[in-house]
Amino acid sequence: MGSTRLPGKVLMRLNDTPVIGFLLERLKKIEKFSKIIVATGESESNLPLLSYLDSINQEYYIGSENDVLSRFYDCASSFQADVVIRLTADCPMHDAEIIIKMLECFVSEKHDYLSNTLEPKFPDGYDVEIFSFEQLENAHKKATGKYDREHVTPYIKRNAKKIHNYSYKKDYSFLRLTLDEQIDYEVLSWLCKELDKPFEASLESVLALYNKNKEIFKKNLNIKRNEGSDMSQGKKIWKRAKALIPDGALMLSKHPDMFSPNYWPQYFESASGISIVDTDNVKFDDFCYMGVGTNILGYANSEVNLEVLSAVKKGNISSLNCVEEVELAQNLISLHNWSGKVLFARTGGEAASIAVRIARAASGKDKVALCGYHGWHDWYMATNLSEDNSLEKHLLEGLPVKGVPKNLTGSVVSFPYNNISKLKEIISQGDLGVIIMEVERNIKPVDNFLAEVRYLATKNNITLIFDECTSGFRETNSGLHKKYQVNPDIAIYGKSLGNGYPITAVVGTNELMEFSRQSFISSTFWTERLGPTAALKTLEIMNRDRTWEYISNLGGYIKENWRKIAENNKVSIDIFGIDAMPCFQFNSAQHNAYKTFLTENFLKKNMLASTSIYLCVDHNKQNLEKYFDVLNDTFQTIRKFEEESLSVFDFVDTEARSGFKRLN
Repeated sequence: MGSTRLPGKVLMRLNDTPVIGFLLERLKKIEKFSKIIVATGESESNLPLLSYLDSINQEYYIGSENDVLSRFYDCASSFQADVVIRLTADCPMHDAEIIIKMLECFVSEKHDYLSNTLEPKFPDGYDVEIFSFEQLENAHKKATGKYDREHVTPYIKRNAKKIHNYSYKKDYSFLRLTLDEQIDYEVLSWLCKELDKPFEASLESVLALYNKNKEIFKKNLNIKRNEGSDMSQGKKIWKRAKALIPDGALMLSKHPDMFSPNYWPQYFESASGISIVDTDNVKFDDFCYMGVGTNILGYANSEVNLEVLSAVKKGNISSLNCVEEVELAQNLISLHNWSGKVLFARTGGEAASIAVRIARAASGKDKVALCGYHGWHDWYMATNLSEDNSLEKHLLEGLPVKGVPKNLTGSVVSFPYNNISKLKEIISQGDLGVIIMEVERNIKPVDNFLAEVRYLATKNNITLIFDECTSGFRETNSGLHKKYQVNPDIAIYGKSLGNGYPITAVVGTNELMEFSRQSFISSTFWTERLGPTAALKTLEIMNRDRTWEYISNLGGYIKENWRKIAENNKVSIDIFGIDAMPCFQFNSAQHNAYKTFLTENFLKKNMLASTSIYLCVDHNKQNLEKYFDVLNDTFQTIRKFEEESLSVFDFVDTEARSGFKRLN
């Protein structure tokens, strides 16, 4: 029942019967000379299984959930077995006649262990293991490894003296008739509908059906035989996710393929400070994205969590509005002396869309000029609808636009950072109502660029939006625009505003924000209280501890060490980004392969790392010492790649997926 890839699979229905019942029905012939026992684990998830077994008067034994060897030994001992036939309940097509013949062979030839899996020719799903109680007892007493305890027979196979493989007349081992994934269930369901007597059908009748309709049987042949036996918990969940969720996950920046397709951990169990424990109970220190920039105060900050837990107890949402958003609005306005009103949402893409809607309403013009990344909504993705190939060098390459209405073409145009002449050209074409941009990302402004943008916006009645979702609270106690003393008409905040809890804010001038009432902007969960509660406490801690100063200083320290390590190892890199989010890239055509190698090297030392660090207050010079040691070792090897004494492709199986190209 606790299967990671297909939870509850033994109670899924075949021929209108639970899988376990279907199998037990097919095994009835064995009951003439053997006792059939369902040996299951002591987990609450198995209660529905036990209830079903009770309903059909099937004997069962409850043992250890994870130490399956112990479960088998205790079960066999309880029922005084002399020979054990091991079948798994996710193989519902077991053929009783084959099992009987195998048992006769085991007894007559006095084997210690007999199986049809040592050199398999039977289809996957007909796996049978037979061994003596003495061998099971010996394994139970002597096997200590986790793998041996979880899989019952590996120790026996390594140590038994008389082992025999029971073979089939022809090799059908490529066929898959077991149940591990949803596609397996689809194949088995079809098979049961096509067989004349599913409860009695022999292997020969199944193979006859295969020879008539091979296409159906091909559906699950891409799944490796017994791949789950050495697959981590995280990989099992990820494989299941990819069958249920397009591409496994919608958040591009957290997709394992962005880091190391084969080794990056997929799911977390818990997180605290800079540490993450994955679903295989492996602890990693995060010197990478820190929740993609959401946690300046570290993961699971205790002060923020206490406030949120208190809010949970009071109730998260009701038919009325939460009062916390009023106090949060007041706090944000006090940090922005140019502002007058605030609207709240829960994601950065929502906040950007709200800001653009208001800006268009205020200016009375639809066209938008942008510079930076602002989410996934249609208004933004329309940037990539342009058919002008000359724009390819500064559009956000790699962002597909399927599903974005073609009639939005030309409604949004882009301009590169620091290119004021391009912005003037766009303005001269007329109908520009909105400029939305990140204040600073990877490139610093030159020649009063931000002030020039502000001047052009004011002069031409264009609403100026600064997207501070990522940069907010990292170099000042609000946005980067405060550092450059250039005020927008609207600023949007997200990510670290709630230290990991969903909350975004649209802060604007009094006059401009009134235009929100001339358009419909509304969503149910914008009124829940956890986000505003977390944001209030997060702002309090940031102001108290002046966190932006700490992480910026630490980022400068990191950049200096990157520079030294690169120079010492004669590896050419470019260093960029604001100090609180330092980044680098390799000056090599093999940048992406090197980045993947770097990531995998750090994973071996239980660290998450790439070529960017989103800093938090729990990063410090002490925990960075180990990071720099691993980085130095990594750069030493990369130098050999550059000198061509080694090839990076001898170390990297698959390169990480390239991210999209930025405008800034």
